[in-house]
Amino acid sequence: MLNLSERLSTLKTTNLVTRPVASGRLVRVVGLTLEAIGCRASVGSLCRVETLHGDIEAEVVGFSGDTLFLMPSEQLTGVLPGARVTPLVHEQGIAVGPQLLGRVIDGVGNPLDGKGDIYSDNKASFTAQTINPLARKPIDSPLDVGIKAINGLLTVGKGQRIGLFAGSGVGKSVTLGMMTRGTTAQVVVVGLIGERGREVKEFIDEILGDEGRARSVVIAAPADASPLMRLKGCQTALTIAEYFRDQGLDVLLLMDSLTRFAQARGRLLCQSESRQPQKATHPLYLPSYQRWLNVPGMAVTVRDQLLLFSPF
Repeated sequence: MLNLSERLSTLKTTNLVTRPVASGRLVRVVGLTLEAIGCRASVGSLCRVETLHGDIEAEVVGFSGDTLFLMPSEQLTGVLPGARVTPLVHEQGIAVGPQLLGRVIDGVGNPLDGKGDIYSDNKASFTAQTINPLARKPIDSPLDVGIKAINGLLTVGKGQRIGLFAGSGVGKSVTLGMMTRGTTAQVVVVGLIGERGREVKEFIDEILGDEGRARSVVIAAPADASPLMRLKGCQTALTIAEYFRDQGLDVLLLMDSLTRFAQARGRLLCQSESRQPQKATHPLYLPSYQRWLNVPGMAVTVRDQLLLFSPF
């Protein structure tokens, strides 16, 4: 347990932005889309929206003229006409570091396991730079995933991406748990996207276990979370995995499942296209699912159902 002085020493205060920010107000709320005027913010940045139950964060996904279009990462309740909307000027990104190992967080990095806040001086940006294709390392060394059938017949290489396709109830999640416990990778990042809340707890307690959890980071964005939170969960899992990869560690990234990621993205796209004016400058700013299929230097496993996958 950190005392007060130790906690204060972990806080990074040298890069705080102190420039004044003008607040705006809400003029329209339709579905998951919020429309605000009177403030300026870039696409992809965050704003704080006033509600009856406290402030919530919403991401700027587009604009038309002086009107900003936002989507909340939390459940949208208690919003009033004319509510204050304030752009956030702090550094965007997620706290990363060895403090994440053994922890369970939500799609934006908030802890879910009741073990307290995560303090780290390092922040990783959600927007990664594209790697020069000539700088990519060849896939020439195998990764032991702890399952002899896969190691012998379907060998996984470091930097390779594989998909796990099967029907319901045949053991896909159990297979992922076995890989998490038995792999020789030094860090395992698990993204549980769109799962039922009960299944998330069962996977962590029964399938992952204490042995697998000790070197893992679990990002949980269950089915009852907002579509934007599910998208953020995928983005957060990938950002954390890339951070540990850049530290020279072998990383196994598991995402369960790509189908629900695509469904969440499609739902937000439909909301945007049906609610925003035709003259909107940017219809919607969302992380592309294609980034999941192009991760260098890292073994990536996604669980999916082939007939349900519909990229947008």
